Amino acid sequence: MGDYSKALEFYEKAHKIYEKALPPNHPSLATSYSNIGGVYKNMGDYSRALEFHEKSLKIKEKALPTNHPSLATSYNNIGLVYKNMGDDSKALEFYEKSHEIYEKALPPNHPNLASSYNNIGGVYADMGDYSTALDFYAKDL
Repeated sequence: MGDYSKALEFYEKAHKIYEKALPPNHPSLATSYSNIGGVYKNMGDYSRALEFHEKSLKIKEKALPTNHPSLATSYNNIGLVYKNMGDDSKALEFYEKSHEIYEKALPPNHPNLASSYNNIGGVYADMGDYSTALDFYAKDL
């Protein structure tokens, strides 16, 4: 609905409950940080979005195996923030980290893998490398 302040209010309330009820490296805390980061991204507050997505990533790196799809989601979320900031090289770096995990952890027809190809293609298109972008869009399709 676009009511980001209300979304933030409820995500922060939920986060406080998680902090009291869960150990500090619990994956649900990571999800909570990611949710808050997503709201900040939607509000255009990219530095705050990165802060929360990076907190989420740190927990997942401690709590999950290195090839877990949830780690890939965190890398993707950080890549998306960098893309919105116009930092194509950083966006590509994080999208590629995400993609490497998805390729190992998911079946070749999984929708997250397709989205990953699309995200990488979008960065190449933004950089003006249309032939590489087209290759990634074709894999997405």
